Amino acid sequence: MDFQDSPAEIEFRAAARDFLRATAPPKGGADDFTGAYQSGALAESEYVKRCKEWQGTLAEHGWAGITWPTEYGGRGGTSLEAAIFAEEQSQFGVSNGIFAVGIGMAGPTIIAHGTADQQQRFLPTLLRGEEVWCQLFSEPGAGSDMAGLSTRAVRDGDEWIVNGQKVWTSGAVHSDLGILLARTDPEQPKHRGITYFLCDMSDPGFDVRPIRQINGQAHFNEVFLTEVHVPDDRVLGDANAGWGVAMTTLSNERLLIGEGGGGMKCADLLRLATSLGRADDPTVRQGLAAAFSRAEILRYLGMRVRTAAGRGTTPGAEANIMKLFTASHLKLMGELALAIEGPSGMLAGSDAPVAGGWQHAFLSHPAIRIAGGSDEVQRNIIGERVLGLPGDIRVDKGLPFRELAKQ
Repeated sequence: MDFQDSPAEIEFRAAARDFLRATAPPKGGADDFTGAYQSGALAESEYVKRCKEWQGTLAEHGWAGITWPTEYGGRGGTSLEAAIFAEEQSQFGVSNGIFAVGIGMAGPTIIAHGTADQQQRFLPTLLRGEEVWCQLFSEPGAGSDMAGLSTRAVRDGDEWIVNGQKVWTSGAVHSDLGILLARTDPEQPKHRGITYFLCDMSDPGFDVRPIRQINGQAHFNEVFLTEVHVPDDRVLGDANAGWGVAMTTLSNERLLIGEGGGGMKCADLLRLATSLGRADDPTVRQGLAAAFSRAEILRYLGMRVRTAAGRGTTPGAEANIMKLFTASHLKLMGELALAIEGPSGMLAGSDAPVAGGWQHAFLSHPAIRIAGGSDEVQRNIIGERVLGLPGDIRVDKGLPFRELAKQ
């Protein structure tokens, strides 16, 4: 495993830092739109606008899609360089978070499975910040068991007619496009007969309804699809073979969540404890040490992923482990922060320490334990595919989905 930046990576980090210092506002400053959004001082519509502007700036200066091929507007760099840039960007008051689904999940999937026309149509506009994507996978009856989805797509000439419901769709209310899974052949077992679509959220038949969350925001949405028409040239991969395409998306999603990049960090925890005069409290110091230890574990796991990618090999279970461990780490970080704040932990917004940043983090982190596959799903994958433990008994594995739907 490589622990230090190579000479080329040192040079890349310096160039990224110079670019960010010249174009990005400092974290915690008056123009820190990410911090303002998290504290509730900035409306979501303005946050989306600022994210699009920042993404456009990245594309204009050649820092968008660092690992993407240059023909699609990317930099043609390595995953190591992408991770380095994310580390540096997290130190500034900017974000391109609304493009996480597009750049981190949809884009790599289109690069891997898309036709030349699909790649030319969707990838450049995504990197320039012109189109936002959302993920239409989960359903009320198909969350952890995503293969149990029942949204139907029926072929009608050169298009597909889609009916169904999706839920927990991040950013759907401001998305232009969506990656959609729908069942196209109920006679096949549930992991087959699924097709992966690229759909236009402005088409008739989409009804997006925000879900108000415990943190006061409506990041998630439920989406109803009624007679939505999707052209056949928007099928990604082959019809009825969408499960394999979806696995590309999900592996990128888990790695994206596990690596993180923004949000509160151990240094922020230490500053909080110091500012409130709690840094010498033995219990607080023990919690800070534990948080630092977990952060270092995640950092080393990230190094393993980067090393594998840099050597041209596919990472193993690190993505699942990082996703699972990140969810636990963030939960414990939020709990410790509110314990440090004491009675002030009951406040919010500008009345709370750090403008309520830790309250927002505490209330937001439970979603991470579900997104990208719940903690239980990650443990099953690690247990069965890494540790070689016996798999769950799946009596429905070979049955046609139509028979399952009747039960």
